[in-house]
Amino acid sequence: MAVDVILGLQWGDEGKGKIVDYLAEKYDIVARFQGGPNAGHTLKFDGKKFVLHTVPSGIFRERLINVIGNGVVIDPITLEKEIKNLDDAEVNYDGRLLVSRKAHLILPTHRFIDAASEAAKGKEKIGSTLKGIGPTYMDKTGRNGLRVGDVVAHDFKAKYEKLKAKHLGLARLYPDFEFDLEAEEQKWFSSLEVLKKLPMIDGEYYLNDAIKSGKKILAEGAQGSMLDIDFGTYPFVTSSNTVTAGVCNGLGIAPSKIGEVIGITKAYCTRVGSGPFPTELNDETGEFLRQQGGEFGATTGRPRRCGWIDIPQLKYTIMLNGVTQLVVTKIDILNEFESISVGENYIYNGEESDQLPYDICTIEVTPVYKAYKGWMSSLDGVTDFDALPNEAKDYVHLLEQKLQVPITMVSTGPERSKLILKEKTALAY
Repeated sequence: MAVDVILGLQWGDEGKGKIVDYLAEKYDIVARFQGGPNAGHTLKFDGKKFVLHTVPSGIFRERLINVIGNGVVIDPITLEKEIKNLDDAEVNYDGRLLVSRKAHLILPTHRFIDAASEAAKGKEKIGSTLKGIGPTYMDKTGRNGLRVGDVVAHDFKAKYEKLKAKHLGLARLYPDFEFDLEAEEQKWFSSLEVLKKLPMIDGEYYLNDAIKSGKKILAEGAQGSMLDIDFGTYPFVTSSNTVTAGVCNGLGIAPSKIGEVIGITKAYCTRVGSGPFPTELNDETGEFLRQQGGEFGATTGRPRRCGWIDIPQLKYTIMLNGVTQLVVTKIDILNEFESISVGENYIYNGEESDQLPYDICTIEVTPVYKAYKGWMSSLDGVTDFDALPNEAKDYVHLLEQKLQVPITMVSTGPERSKLILKEKTALAY
């Protein structure tokens, strides 16, 4: 049985959590393969709103196993808060929430270094969420990190103190920064007791055994493909591989085991933090998109930058990920536009192109737009694709034609119920 993948094709916030939650009932296991508490997946159902940062989005489906993979970096404090929220919502996760022993831990001093480093950059800030993600991945690649499996080792405290001392030494490179380390450490060590209660697994063996036994697995990504450490808008990126290739490293899955790759895109485009954004709208239209779409970060609360959909950018991430089907979310946010613009090409270095330039962070990139007629009507209550306004269907067909990938689902609102299956046969479940 192959492992299907679901991931974002833009700069994050595409609505992955809702789609994972919807599709999860078709699977036996949902596994997060990268990222950490810098990602926030929002789910709405039964009149309630849930935001998950570390726990996979299949946790609300009663029979599903949810695995936090080795590619994820875990802040025990954040995880404890999420688990408390599950307890408050009376979600029974006992035996269903598993964590890989090889997943790395975010220490309080990782967050300290992250905040101090970002503050010292001044105008050159990359827009970090200040969750300690970057420093944790640095320790991982530098072979200094602490992993989940270490917390039960007899010498764990000694390992912790050694890494803490290294971090405090690095902190001397930065200007003084207010951070109550002692208080954060107390919370951190207390939260480890919650982490220890979760079943710890050798994720690579567990998941490959599940594949052999015919279990259906959905790999859940965090952030968006344009934030990939290798292929994103570097240096304005995250610290992990957010593309399909990250599934192999983040879960211990061979490339030959990858099946469907479901790419998520909004009907427009957003970005949080610094970095290039060719189709950004710094005007009333951009602000209208922000307000209509509730475009404020689930993790940071920061207002998202908003703009029209970007075809060259999507073609790029579709290529990188090997996307086999697309899901378009938040199409309802375009309900009140008489005219909808689509960025179909770029102009840079005096030429028109449909490819992202290597130096997109430093050169001027001007999008080439084409306008299309809007539908100017509510999509509320529409449950069948053919019942959508003609202009909305034309917009979806246009994206399919430009991107050369079938669109199988269209989301018309944040709730579980507001999802239209466009091509039921293409879902391959």
